[in-house]
Amino acid sequence: MTCAYEENDIKERRAGTGSDVDTRGVDGSVTFYDPAVGHGLPHDPFKAIVAPRLIGWISTRAPSGALNLAPYSFFGAFASMPPVIGFCSEGRKDSLSNIEQTGEFVWNLASRSLAEPMNLTSARVAPEVDEFALAGLTPVAGRKVSVPRVGESPAAFECKLLQVTQLTNLDGALTDNWLVLGQVVGVHIRNVFLKDGLFDTRAAQPILRAGYRGDYVEVGEMFEMLRPTV
Repeated sequence: MTCAYEENDIKERRAGTGSDVDTRGVDGSVTFYDPAVGHGLPHDPFKAIVAPRLIGWISTRAPSGALNLAPYSFFGAFASMPPVIGFCSEGRKDSLSNIEQTGEFVWNLASRSLAEPMNLTSARVAPEVDEFALAGLTPVAGRKVSVPRVGESPAAFECKLLQVTQLTNLDGALTDNWLVLGQVVGVHIRNVFLKDGLFDTRAAQPILRAGYRGDYVEVGEMFEMLRPTV
């Protein structure tokens, strides 16, 4: 598995050579740049601004039976009825290939206690290397898919593939970015993280991508704010 984090960081540094940067703004306090030209900064700030982002820790199984486990920086929920989640692969990775061939994957919640093992699964290794074994994680068989989940994870979603879309740019040209959407067909929650029937997000301690190459955050203070009636 090729590490998406490292490759993207290299691309970001190379993109920082543009000159179409305006630091004047309306009142001299805003920096503007055109991403197509370049940011003109030490590193591309895009991911630092769109942060924090829940990690797409995706497990798959190759048709040969080989297991794969890898983290993806771009991940999210897209619908709740039915539940749909997705991640974007920048470049074709083993996860994408496996999902296209089998139509299945599992998302695993990456928690603070699993940060180091999760990071190990981002290492550059050959397709036949089992990242579960590499990171000392327990593969637990799925109920509705043939792909195992990370047994130590607070929660996991078994998914069936809905679609794979190769993204295009404004000119209609294909890019090396692949959006994978899957419908959740099974949910696993470790009972220790259920409190009065509710998933205790704070206790689960999710970690999220934030900022630049090695920046992460963990869930801290939470607050409640209900939708108003106007």
